Amino acid sequence: MMGNGIDREIIISDSGEEDLGKTDETLQRKTDEGLQEKPEGIFSGQEKVKKKKPGINAEERAYRWMVRRKKGRQFVKKWLATAIAAFFAILFLMPIVLTITNSFMSSSEISSNYGQVFATNDTGGKTYISEKVNLKFIPDMVSFSQYITVLLKSPDYLFKFWNSVILVVPIVFFQLLVAVLASYGFTRYRGRLKEMIFFIYIILMLMPYQVTLVPNYLVSNWLHILDTRWAIWLPGIFSPFAVYLLTKFMRRIPISVIEAAQIDGAGEWQIFRRICLPLCKGCLCSVAILIFIDYWNMVEQPLILLSEDTMHPLSVFLSKIKNGEIGLAFAVATIYMVPTLLVFLYGEDYLVEGITYQGGIKG
Repeated sequence: MMGNGIDREIIISDSGEEDLGKTDETLQRKTDEGLQEKPEGIFSGQEKVKKKKPGINAEERAYRWMVRRKKGRQFVKKWLATAIAAFFAILFLMPIVLTITNSFMSSSEISSNYGQVFATNDTGGKTYISEKVNLKFIPDMVSFSQYITVLLKSPDYLFKFWNSVILVVPIVFFQLLVAVLASYGFTRYRGRLKEMIFFIYIILMLMPYQVTLVPNYLVSNWLHILDTRWAIWLPGIFSPFAVYLLTKFMRRIPISVIEAAQIDGAGEWQIFRRICLPLCKGCLCSVAILIFIDYWNMVEQPLILLSEDTMHPLSVFLSKIKNGEIGLAFAVATIYMVPTLLVFLYGEDYLVEGITYQGGIKG
C-alpha cells in the first residue's frame, strides 16, 4: 500500500491479524521523520541562506582605533620616561662608582690618570690641564694599599672620621629633642605671637649657611666658645629646619584624636608622649636622616669656627686634596660614604612614610 509517496507497512500482531492502529502510527512517525530530513525550503523552491553576522560600523571602528592609539601613546611615554630616568640615574651614579673603583687603584696609576687635575706650577699656583683626563672605571691592577694606609698606617684619617661622628651625632639627637618640643607648642597653642615666631623660623631656614656664618662667628666669639665644638653644636642644635618640618607634620594630626584623649582625662604630657610621638615616628626618622646627611657633609662651619686642624672633620680633609693625596682621597671618600649610605638604606621606608603621611591613625 502507498500513502503520500511513503510505503505503508502492515504490522501483524501476535495473533496474526492486521493491526491497523499501529500501522497508522508508524506511518505518521515516518512521515514526520521524512519532513525533518528534508532541507529547508524544499517545498517553496528556495535554497537555505546562511545568516551573516552584523559588521562593525564606522563609529565603533573609530573608537577602537582611538583606544589603540591612546594605549600606544601611553606605552611610548612610559618607556621614554623610563629611559630618561635611567639616563639620569646612571649619570648621577657615575661619580660614586668612579670613586669606589678608583680607590682600588695604585698610586702610580691614579697619578697618571688624574695628576694633571691637581698639578701646580713652581709658584704654587694651579695650572691648566694640558692633557685629557683619563677616566677609568676598572683598575689595571687591584690594590688595597690606599685602604691599608688610611686604616692602619696613618691614624690621622680615622681621627678625623671620629671628629665627624662627635660633631654630627649630638647635633642630630638634640636638634630632634628641641624640635619635637617646639613643634608641639606651635601645634597645640596658636596665637599671633607664635605665628610671628614661626614665620621668623621659616625666614631663618631659607637663609644659606654663608649668610649666617658671620653672625654665628660673632656670637661664638662673644660667648667665648670659638675654636671649641660648642661653636658647631649650638647653631646646629637650634636649627629651624627640623622645627618647621615637624610642625607641619603635627598639624596634620586630626584634632578629634587629641580631643578624645582629653575627654578620657589625658594631660598635655600624655597627649605628647602617647599620641603625637608615636604618630610622628616616621617624620622623626625622616628628619634625622636629612639632618645627618646635611651635617655629615659640612665644610664651611668647621673652617670658619674651628682654627685647629686636629678638630676638623673628615669632610674638610676631602676639600683640601693635594697632589700626593689623590689615591688616599678616593679611599677616604669611599669610607666616608658608608655611614650615609647605611643610614639612608635603613631609614628609606621611614623617609617615604614621613613624606607621604596625610594625617589620621590606623586601626
